[in-house]
Amino acid sequence: MFTADFHIHSKYSRATSKQMEIPALARWAKIKGVGLLGTGDFTHYLWLQELKQYLEPDGNSGLYLYEGVHFILSAEISSIFSQGGKVYRVHNVLLAPSIAVVEEIDKMLSTHGNIASDGRPILGMSCLSLAEEVFKISQDVMLIPAHIWTPWFSVFGSNSGFNSLDDAFGRYTEKITALETGLSSDPKMNWRLSALDRYSLVSNSDAHSPSRIGREANVFDCPMDYWEIKRVLENKDTSGFLYTVEFFPEEGKYHYDGHRNCKIRFHPKETREHKGICPSCGKPLTRGVLNRVEELADREEGFIPDNAVPYKSLIPLDEIIAEAKRVKKGAKQVEEEYIRMVSEFGSEFNILINLEEGELFSKIPSKIAEGIKRVRDKKIGILPGFDGEYGEIKIFDEGEDKEKDQLTLF
Repeated sequence: MFTADFHIHSKYSRATSKQMEIPALARWAKIKGVGLLGTGDFTHYLWLQELKQYLEPDGNSGLYLYEGVHFILSAEISSIFSQGGKVYRVHNVLLAPSIAVVEEIDKMLSTHGNIASDGRPILGMSCLSLAEEVFKISQDVMLIPAHIWTPWFSVFGSNSGFNSLDDAFGRYTEKITALETGLSSDPKMNWRLSALDRYSLVSNSDAHSPSRIGREANVFDCPMDYWEIKRVLENKDTSGFLYTVEFFPEEGKYHYDGHRNCKIRFHPKETREHKGICPSCGKPLTRGVLNRVEELADREEGFIPDNAVPYKSLIPLDEIIAEAKRVKKGAKQVEEEYIRMVSEFGSEFNILINLEEGELFSKIPSKIAEGIKRVRDKKIGILPGFDGEYGEIKIFDEGEDKEKDQLTLF
């Protein structure tokens, strides 16, 4: 069994940490408990040179190794194009089984735009054209539409996308390997669309800094092999694809509708009451993921399709520690406690998912243990994210802290 995070970025992508280098990625993958990590950004010539420098092929598995961590060659393509008189903006993730295939893809993509300017290149290729050209190079490539509900850059985005995969990919729709749900949606929301039943729903971190690796991920029970992973995803094999690790979707940056500048945060029902217009500035609200899902859904909330891959909703360990200690996430005492816990128990995922409750409360500070249990039980409060703002998590009520302070004082 292993955990995989297919979609990250390198230091060559915009707004990305300079620490996104192979040694740091491998170190943090071990800390998190991720056994298979996407390389990200294989389209960038400098990053590809570093991949060749650090990574060694793991036999004929189609995967690569560095310091005991497996890597899968991955990249995200940003397509901005006109189709049928409308402009679309869609991100897609590509996975490839060899450096040789990557070099052919990069050669092809370079004829459509400048792939050296950013780790996530912006090209004028349509989704259909991208699929057509990639599959000409290799039938082994996996094409996965990225964060499919994000308003501005996704296949179903309210401001940028299509109403169906067929409209986007045409005759290549059947060759799509899986769909990435993104931070602002979870499988339960996607199960409301019957058109998505045939696809595996994957979750990835889209990490821009090493500590964000694995914030969403996929757990497999199959050989650590590119083609086996591809087969499991294509066949939606629930014996090989065990579950996904998810954000609580309300924590994502685009779950609710709203206007960040006006501090307006609306549930879709409130948006409809205001006819989609911000009551503060009079401009159209940014429609979030929940609104868009409801627009396209043909099922009621709570429906579970046959052969659905289950999921576990988690909150990152450093956020739990910070709230338990009532300090900011970046505080030194949070970092120290985090490293101590991971060193003792092996990885963040082991602590959050696998550690039995008895061991949790006997070996971990009680309030942190209680926080982990509440997250497992989904007994938390969240102020949903909107228009580019992450949601705000509350595991402990302010009243609990005040009560504890009073007990301490007296």
